[in-house]
Amino acid sequence: QVLSDVFNAPVYTMDTANSACLGSAYRAIHGLVAERNVSLADVVKSAPEPRLAVTPTAGAEEMYRPLLKRYAELEQKVIYNPTSSC
Repeated sequence: QVLSDVFNAPVYTMDTANSACLGSAYRAIHGLVAERNVSLADVVKSAPEPRLAVTPTAGAEEMYRPLLKRYAELEQKVIYNPTSSC
């Protein structure tokens, strides 16, 4: 639920072990076939069907939006000046 609220997006799950690894593998395959203009949608056609797990809580976006902005600013500081203190 927290991910859904923070990113204001529905969260889907799959009944598969190591689904994060599976997603990474599909992305890797997509990278390998990108030269042939194969879409990610075509690559994941054989993936298990995802199931909607949660949707964002009404009003949560207003609370998390400024925090996400601040997080992005801090992330940029670290990326462009990793020795500075945040």
